[in-house]
Amino acid sequence: MKLIILDHYSQASEWAAKYIRNRIIQFNPGPEKYFTLGLPTGSTPLGCYKKLIEYYKNGDLSFKYVKTFNMDEYVGLPRDHPESYHSFMWNNFFKHIDIHPENTHILDGNAVDLQAECDAFEEKIKAAGGIELFVGGIGPDGHIAFNEPGSSLVSRTRVKTLAMDTILANARFFDGELTKVPTMALTVGVGTVMDAREVMILITGAHKAFALYKAIEEGVNHMWTVSAFQQHPRTVFVCDEDATLELKVKTVKYFKVPPQVNRKGYIYSTSFGI
Repeated sequence: MKLIILDHYSQASEWAAKYIRNRIIQFNPGPEKYFTLGLPTGSTPLGCYKKLIEYYKNGDLSFKYVKTFNMDEYVGLPRDHPESYHSFMWNNFFKHIDIHPENTHILDGNAVDLQAECDAFEEKIKAAGGIELFVGGIGPDGHIAFNEPGSSLVSRTRVKTLAMDTILANARFFDGELTKVPTMALTVGVGTVMDAREVMILITGAHKAFALYKAIEEGVNHMWTVSAFQQHPRTVFVCDEDATLELKVKTVKYFKVPPQVNRKGYIYSTSFGI
């Protein structure tokens, strides 16, 4: 496990984007070898997406041979609704880069058979060769994707009822009205993300500080599903200074060494957890 601590949100976003860029370049994708990338929604990854768009527009990165799999989607929200995750991804990322629409995979929350849709999503991931790098964010209660507190740590893609904390947190996207927030979603499971060859989790802001503490300093606990990634062989947590407020001083001092990433995707630093 690695913990990257940057001073500000913008720096954490740029570090994450640079890491994704370098992993894709290092992989050297082509017509017979696509890079598979798992992606989140929400406010946290927006800065990262903006930097990736910048790299594409500067000619530093192409998504032509990249396949993406998104973490989740609301149930019952029309695909073209401004707060659907289809709309989010196209408006904030996909329409600004050269990815082919058929290579983007987002769960259909309006499918006739929701569980069949979830099962098919797992099969699509498998058919693509698995996920090379799964990027995720978390909620203040430590959930990743929509794997709410109490979710199985070996869960697969499925239908999930949202916790009230999640509904309250997402109400800001629905004019602050709780009645407009969907109460169910389709989500990849913790086990689905754990199957990825590498996982990068973005955690920023003081409101996520306790969740980061639970993810890093305490044991694996299904009430804090992000903690499962302590057991993944290649997990990188990327956070800003505000998110470290609940960590012990010695933990922050151990991990806070200026991290560098070269164009081959290697992390250079003098101190990291292994």
